[in-house]
Order: sequence, then C-alpha cells, then structure tokens
Amino acid sequence: MNKITTGKDRLKIFTWHIHGSYLYYLSQGDYDIYIPVNEEKTEGYYGRGATFPFGGNVIEVPVAEVRNMDFDCILFQSERNYLTDRHEVLADWQQQLPSVYVEHNTPERHPTNTRHVVSDPAVMLVHVTHFNKLMWDNNGLPHVCVIEHGVSIPEVTYKGDIPRGIVVINHIHQRGRITGWDVFEEVRKYVPLDLVGMGTSGSGGLGEVLNPQLPEFTSRYRFFFNPIRYTSFGLAVCEAMMAGMPVVALATTEYATVIKDGISGFIDTNIEKLVDSMNKLITDPALARQVGEGGRQLALEKFNITRFTEDWKNLFHQIIQINFHNHEKENSIHQ
Repeated sequence: MNKITTGKDRLKIFTWHIHGSYLYYLSQGDYDIYIPVNEEKTEGYYGRGATFPFGGNVIEVPVAEVRNMDFDCILFQSERNYLTDRHEVLADWQQQLPSVYVEHNTPERHPTNTRHVVSDPAVMLVHVTHFNKLMWDNNGLPHVCVIEHGVSIPEVTYKGDIPRGIVVINHIHQRGRITGWDVFEEVRKYVPLDLVGMGTSGSGGLGEVLNPQLPEFTSRYRFFFNPIRYTSFGLAVCEAMMAGMPVVALATTEYATVIKDGISGFIDTNIEKLVDSMNKLITDPALARQVGEGGRQLALEKFNITRFTEDWKNLFHQIIQINFHNHEKENSIHQ
C-alpha cells in the first residue's frame, strides 16, 4: 500500500525528460523530480542535459535502477511514456503508484473526436490549457483538470531596437500548416521577420537559440509573431509577454482568451489586419512599448511561476490522497 503523505513531506516525483522548458519550470516547485537516463541518451532518457540550469532537485537515475526506487507519484508526459516506457522501466508495484498524465498538446488526429490515450479512471489527466481540455475526448474520466503555464525568465528588459519581428518555432517548415509555415511565408512578403528554432536554418531561418538565451535574444526585436493555427499555448509566447514584448498572434486556440487586441498584443484571424498591426509596431516604437507593457502585466498575473508550482504540488498531494483512500476502500471490501 502507498504511504499517505503530509504537508511536511517532500514529494518524490518520477517522470521523463520530454519537454525541457516545461520540466525546468515544473522543477521550480517544492518537490524532487527523478528522471531516467541511459547511455544512448534516447528520447526521454537524456538526463538533465546541458541546456537548462536545473537545480539539485532534478535527479538523474540510471534506467536500470529505477525499479528499485520508491516514489510518491508517476508523471507521464507522452503516449510513449504511458503505453511503452512504463512497462519497460517501472516495476509492477511502481505502476500501481498514484499517476498523473500531463497533456501538452491539442488533439492531432481529429480536433474534436480524438479520444485521449488515458482511459484508466485512477489516473489524473492534466491539460495545460482550457482549450486543450475542451477539444480532447477525455473518456469521461473522473479526474481531469487544467494547470495553466507558469514561467520565470532572467532579468530581461524589452529593448525592441531591431525594427523586425521574430518567430520562434522548431521545425516550422516540416510541420506545415499546423504551425503556420504558409502564414509565415505570406506575412514576410510584407513585414520584415526573422525565424529561429531547431531545423529552421534550412528554411531561411537563423537556426536554434538555446532556451536560456532566448529571452535576451528576442528582446531586441520589435515584436514577437506566432503564426501557429492549432496548438497549445507556447511557452516562448509566455516568456515574450513576461519580458514586455508585444505579441502578434492568430485569434485561435487559447490565444483568443488571453491576448486582448490592441491592449496586451495584437490578435486576429484576418492576416491582412495582422500585417497592418505589425507594420504599425515597426513604425511606432512607443506603441510597441505600450502594448508590450499591457502584455507583461497580464503575464505577471496569469503565468505566475509560484501559482504554477503550487498548483502542481497541490495536485500531486490530491492524487496521492485519492489513491490512498481507494486502497483503503478496496481493503475494507476484502476484509
């Protein structure tokens, strides 16, 4: 039977290194995170890596030793984690531990009719936006919730001295219409834009900028443009807003509920209107600062890192409590 934790216990969470940025922000909380590592450094088994300045509470575990360790909760972050990795890495008794699945993405196969991989009512399903929760078929699970992003960035001051827009998307060309490659190509005919991200150097971009350097790098651009049609809420957008950088985005997915047009950014489904807004930002640095400050004030409240990590800590405790009480009921039935 799993032990019941108290508010004084420091939780031990096991997960995989899937999204480095998200793992870094998750690790700002008051709990310890254990991640597996193998010699090949395959997907999910990179260990801490050298990209993010993880603290001492992110602890590497050689993959062969995982099944001998005690954890309070298992956190799945991908279908592969849930369907394959857990059977290869975790002991049978560990697979019965309190479990959470965080869904980072919108449904890919069909926007409204895709059933989530999690159907076990004992697993807590967490979405990172309300839009994601709305679009997924969550199988009628009893424990489904939303924990919105939280970010903290280095002391970066928005400068905006480069009169161009910046787009930050990994592999935008290969991912096509979902990430708005065609939108980007159309807009850059009328607006000066630079592109950064993994796999972008072959698509007229500047290549990858490592996450810790990204806020400082983008802060010099006049505005941040997000051409993605269908997505979750990008952490790079949160970071740009937090730095006081004006954001221009399509009025789709969760962006439509966060950014207020002309106040905390510019947002529309009409590409021509977005082009006009971008060109206004290029010619009017004062407007860019005003809108960027509106976005910063919103981000400081909405994407507060303390709120984010407290939400996660409370959720871990909640699923542990639920799991404990379910075991108590099972034991009483069999007595």
